[in-house]
Amino acid sequence: MTELEVRETPEILPLLPVRDMVMYPSVILPLFVGRDMSINAVEKSLSRDRLILVTAQKDLTDEDPLPGRIYSVGVVSQIMRMLRLPDGRVKVLIQGLKKATIVEYVQEKPTFLVRIQPVEEPILTEITLEIEALMRYVKEEMEKVVSMGRMVPPDILMVLDTIDEPGKLADVAAANLGLAVDKAQEVLEIVDPIARLRRLSEILGKEIELLNMQAKILSQAKEEMSKTQREYFLREQMKAIRTELGEGDERSEEVEDLRKRIKKAKMPKDIEKEAKKQLERLDAMHPDAVESAMLRTYIEWLIELPWGKSTKDRLDIKKAKTILDEDHYDLDKVKERILEFLSVIKLKGEMKGPILCFVGPPGVGKTSLGKSIARALGRKFQRISLGGMKDEAEIRGHRRTYVGSMPGRIIQGIKQAGTNNPVFMMDEIDKIGTDFRGDPASALLEVLDPEQNNAFSDHYLNLPFDLSKVMFITTANRIDTIPSALKDRMETIYIPGYTEREKLVIAKKYLVPKQLVENGLTEDMIQFADHALATIIQDYTREAGLRNLEREIASVGRKVAKRIAEGRKEKVTVTLKNLQSFLGPAKYLPEGGLEEDSIGIVSGLAWTEVGGEVLYIEASSRKGKKELMLTGSMGDVMKESAQAALTYIKSKAGALGIEGEIFDSLEMHIHIPQGAIPKDGPSAGITMAVAMISAITGKPISRKIAMTGEITLTGRVLPIGGLKEKTLAALRARVEKIIIPEENMRELVEIPQYVKRKIKFLPARTMDEVVRIMFGG
Repeated sequence: MTELEVRETPEILPLLPVRDMVMYPSVILPLFVGRDMSINAVEKSLSRDRLILVTAQKDLTDEDPLPGRIYSVGVVSQIMRMLRLPDGRVKVLIQGLKKATIVEYVQEKPTFLVRIQPVEEPILTEITLEIEALMRYVKEEMEKVVSMGRMVPPDILMVLDTIDEPGKLADVAAANLGLAVDKAQEVLEIVDPIARLRRLSEILGKEIELLNMQAKILSQAKEEMSKTQREYFLREQMKAIRTELGEGDERSEEVEDLRKRIKKAKMPKDIEKEAKKQLERLDAMHPDAVESAMLRTYIEWLIELPWGKSTKDRLDIKKAKTILDEDHYDLDKVKERILEFLSVIKLKGEMKGPILCFVGPPGVGKTSLGKSIARALGRKFQRISLGGMKDEAEIRGHRRTYVGSMPGRIIQGIKQAGTNNPVFMMDEIDKIGTDFRGDPASALLEVLDPEQNNAFSDHYLNLPFDLSKVMFITTANRIDTIPSALKDRMETIYIPGYTEREKLVIAKKYLVPKQLVENGLTEDMIQFADHALATIIQDYTREAGLRNLEREIASVGRKVAKRIAEGRKEKVTVTLKNLQSFLGPAKYLPEGGLEEDSIGIVSGLAWTEVGGEVLYIEASSRKGKKELMLTGSMGDVMKESAQAALTYIKSKAGALGIEGEIFDSLEMHIHIPQGAIPKDGPSAGITMAVAMISAITGKPISRKIAMTGEITLTGRVLPIGGLKEKTLAALRARVEKIIIPEENMRELVEIPQYVKRKIKFLPARTMDEVVRIMFGG
């Protein structure tokens, strides 16, 4: 019998509201009391009879609960021991005695005093089989809860085994199960011990189900957790530790900055969707992961590409023409094509970028012409060189899976230009190579096709980029080495070499002013006489373009700059008299041609990548072995032309006044001087035929006549290429007449008028007509 059972329960008791727990009868618990009102309640109880009503409060965060926020059913408890702690709190050991209900609050300050009504539980007369089974079930369920890892005092199972009262068993089990306050209060308020035990068994069943599910999930998680996941969790913990240490979350700031930049980039919707998807991957990844840096670089590429940035075309045709004329002399065909392009844009509003290919010898201004086009259009200019490129990835980029991968040169150039419609120049397209890394020329097929490049896919981006607004310009020295499929996609514009008169104009108008600026000179310091410039062109350079001419002018400029730096103040005029003091003796003797008419020596014309050349073809015949000797580093095609020419001569021997028997013991030798220089091509066919006829017949050849044309076995004269370059070479050699294939006569419109006044063109359809011109009759 307890002391409370011997004497009556007081009607008024101090109230101790507790948080996060519910007190039960027959349970001994230690409590830490810290609130002033709670400490006052304990002291009030100790000053009287050590009895106190312990009741749970509804809101755990409420520091000063009002009566309405405290449960009305609590437990009358006895304070067994009390200890004051150094921090001002009080530790008490209390024992639950009996349940009671709060009737009214008698006092609220400095502590709660309440009037209570004890709760009387029904007394069981006997323990039936159902009650015993229920009690055994609760004990077994408690054992399961303990075995499944629930934090329960280890000796509670032994205590429960000794309890044979249903109500007390329910109270002790519920007190040690660690239930939520609302559920624990619900169990406390059930008066009938059997109903309380049954409700506890239901709660235990649900708890075991939850524990089973938790154990299953934990087991699956452990099985699925790989090394990478464990590292991720560890890194997240490190991240939390760094945050607690005040190191800040730089990664979050970086991701947020990238998110803002993606929004400002004005990407197409599908591109923006992909960028955001990759950003989410980056955000979920640890900063030190290998893929993190790659993803960050990829997202920055997507942001910095000019998806929607374009420059507005300058559609003033007259102004564009003025700009083109300012930058380049002549080149009327190219300028006309650009003005046509602008005119179409002005009328239509838009146009796919054309693919132009400038073909011509070095130094004629192909690359600088691209800059002038960009300036005339008001567009950005971007240039790449394709010479010697052998890796397809240079065009299409590398896959992102490779270390150090990056986009191809096309996408890089677009990014550097900052707009999606620049003038994009690709130099030396005829010098692309091929090896085991792929064929860059084939990769260019998509880039240089206006019907396909609106969705160009770079391997690195793996997303389509619209190149249809880009104006692509390619340059080449020769057209025959460009693959036919690539050549078909481009509009070819031939830029021939310049005449001496054109070079003189360009030197005066462009090269001299440019070199004055380059060498820190002014017009008050140096002046070039026209005759001096003409002499530099004739005697110090021999080219179709202007590079060497510009170098010679620069050389003169440097020497004048040196004189001025030494203190000489007088103005220098470069004339014929002092030209050698600046440049030394002439590097090339004037091509005066042959000094006299000769037997077996004919002036032929050849085309090279650097312009036209005069070839003096020599032929000699004598009795000896029946053979044809060819020397002078000839190619196979040129050798075959010589054989065809000899066959023609044999077939026409009678008409040419040659005895047929002579060929039985005729040894022919054809030689082309400058034997170290390789020579090839069919255009020297008629020249070699004329040289052999002259050598056999002993008739001299006029030194004032040059010729070019391909010969067939039947004597037909076929057309050749590079007529303008060959004509300019003939002009330098002081040739007065040129025999050309009749089919090439239509190209004379491209020859300057003053050149046609100095040189007479003689068309020939067959070799018979050539023989008639050269030998008469």
